[in-house]
Amino acid sequence: MQLYLPIADIPVNVFLILAMGAAVGFVSGMFGIGGGFLMTPLLIFVGIAPAVAVASVASHIAASSFSGALSYWRRRAIDPALALVLLSGGTVGTGLGVWTFTLLRSLGQLDLMIALSYVILLTAVGALMFWEGLRAILRTRRGVAPLARRSGSHGWIHGLPLKMRFKRSKIYLSVIPVIAVGLIIGFIGAVMGIGGGFILIPILIYLLRVPTSTVIGTSMVLTLVTMVIATMLHAVTNHLVDAVLALILMVGGVTGAQFGARAGQKIRGEHLRLLLGLLILAVGIRFAVELGIRPDELFTLRETGGAG
Repeated sequence: MQLYLPIADIPVNVFLILAMGAAVGFVSGMFGIGGGFLMTPLLIFVGIAPAVAVASVASHIAASSFSGALSYWRRRAIDPALALVLLSGGTVGTGLGVWTFTLLRSLGQLDLMIALSYVILLTAVGALMFWEGLRAILRTRRGVAPLARRSGSHGWIHGLPLKMRFKRSKIYLSVIPVIAVGLIIGFIGAVMGIGGGFILIPILIYLLRVPTSTVIGTSMVLTLVTMVIATMLHAVTNHLVDAVLALILMVGGVTGAQFGARAGQKIRGEHLRLLLGLLILAVGIRFAVELGIRPDELFTLRETGGAG
């Protein structure tokens, strides 16, 4: 069944898009993170322009993050103060990201920039997660307990000024690195069409020492707000948000997430990290291969706007 996408300007198979949404929803439910890092590349691989894919997936991520954030809020697993500080940087980062997105599009370099960003980010993060998961599995098989982190240990980040007490998370931390992290995640999300949860959560846990009890819910709030802002800015400035595409992805994503959450509960944590790292690495390699393939057409026609 073919359906014409008005903004993407191409016909697509509805069942294929639904299946993609369900598959990404399954992955999101299994690993507990947003699926933008997977959804955007899949849309690009099936022929949707990178600019439209990034802008449309932002709305899909915002919708899928809403229910999750609401659930964590009801369980009091969100740190409001930490979320607000992250959002102060995330809002600025999202605005800068959309501005950069628009600039690169006007220069004709947007598609290349998106592809290179995915290759660099996904291969690096995927390789690190795969290696960490593999080491955890090997430690378990050898019977070696992981090194426990001392409760009083602090890094250089905890010595920075402008400290603030985050009561829900029970930490005393400078707002400088928190704002910087929010800015980076917001910028990456606006340019690449990803929620950034698979980057944000490890940073909050291992770098800022935020307790795992509040880290997922707080990261979902940042993802929700930044993706809503990105969607609005993309729609107003670039007119690239395809509502029909986003709606189909949402239907499939909600369905797949239910099954993914059940499957994730049956798999050990280190195995999940290994699988997630392998998946992220595979997508990054796929983008690298795509960049290295010689195009069918070496020349393109482009309208310059001049009258002759």
